[in-house]
Amino acid sequence: MAEIVLCRIDSRLIHGQVMTKWVNQSRANKIVVVSDSLAADEFMLEIYLMAAPAGVKVECYSRAEAVRRWKEEQFGTGRVLLLLPDLESMKDVYEGGIQVTDIQVGGLGGSPGRRVVFQNITLDDRDVDVLKALQDKGVKIIFQTIPEDVPQSLEAILKKYNN
Repeated sequence: MAEIVLCRIDSRLIHGQVMTKWVNQSRANKIVVVSDSLAADEFMLEIYLMAAPAGVKVECYSRAEAVRRWKEEQFGTGRVLLLLPDLESMKDVYEGGIQVTDIQVGGLGGSPGRRVVFQNITLDDRDVDVLKALQDKGVKIIFQTIPEDVPQSLEAILKKYNN
């Protein structure tokens, strides 16, 4: 059974910070990306697979496939960095059975209707609802873009969101 050592929400998915900092800090040897759009795009998927550092395996699944694989084999073996592009994906896989205890929100890009709450992290009302629902289920949620940042609690972020 794999051990999920970090569950991170980052709309950029695999990028320099994830590769160089979070993989090293978590000592992950496997990245499991859960993204319906990336799993369906063979060209972009190949680019992401090539971006993985030596010694780190990358697997990419749709939400439904990730839930199925978790139930069947729990992502095999190893230390897994579970990476999702948005909170809606996290909600779906959590409700499907991938019930992590901790979530790190590290990057949710801006668009109309979203509010900046911490560095490059933006939220909208739907995100806030998902975060509150996950917290109500006992999930610890922090906001942290890089390891050097002081983690921000959901409570602190919601105060910023509501002001």
